[in-house]
Amino acid sequence: MIEFSHISKSFGSKHVLRDVSLFVDKGKILFIVGISGAGKSVLVKHLVGLLKPDSGSVILDGVDITHLSEKEFYPVRMRCAMVFQHSTLFDSMTLCENVMLPLRKHKGLQGEASRTAALGFLKRVQMDHLADRFPSDIGDGLRKRVAIARALTLSPDFVIFDEPTTGLDPLAAANVDQLIRQLSDEQGVTSIVVSHDLRSIFTVADRIAMIYQGNIRLDGTPDDFRATADPVVQQFIQGLAEGPMVL
Repeated sequence: MIEFSHISKSFGSKHVLRDVSLFVDKGKILFIVGISGAGKSVLVKHLVGLLKPDSGSVILDGVDITHLSEKEFYPVRMRCAMVFQHSTLFDSMTLCENVMLPLRKHKGLQGEASRTAALGFLKRVQMDHLADRFPSDIGDGLRKRVAIARALTLSPDFVIFDEPTTGLDPLAAANVDQLIRQLSDEQGVTSIVVSHDLRSIFTVADRIAMIYQGNIRLDGTPDDFRATADPVVQQFIQGLAEGPMVL
């Protein structure tokens, strides 16, 4: 289990997170939502050591990882893969070679063994038939699938998706959503999804946590979000231009 306990984070005079506490159950999909700049990505970056909190702690399976050194974070990052908003594939490599890279670097696989393993991961995301194409040959949604395959090569217990459907057409976004759901249902992967995509939120999430003005405004199931009388939450989930929300 992942637990963010009383996390506060500021950048200069800007207070982004204020005493935020949140947990993530194993095998479940948690969506962290909110308007742009709310602190969604800031929160999850604490899990992999990209940021350190001003106060509070991050607990991974009962172990406080808040103040680990860069070297000590290495095994944490092996367990907690991150799929960034932009796929970050190497343009000069084929899709298969992109997936082979961590297999060679971290698992010591070489030659045909690394290619065979990479093809297996591409098959898990329905991309093995395009293995020898280059990132520039395919669309954003398909590149996202390859980035997910590459993240899975390290056999992570947790995968963090940062705005996985931003900029995708509806069909590509739905395909990425389906893949995230399958990883949880079929492979037991725990997922944290940072998003403001309302369609994804209500079709994929097991739980949703909304960050607003540095705090958790509501933490609950999709049904809890639909049923709440909180006008700020309702404005957000209905996508209304007018309401009490301060942008």
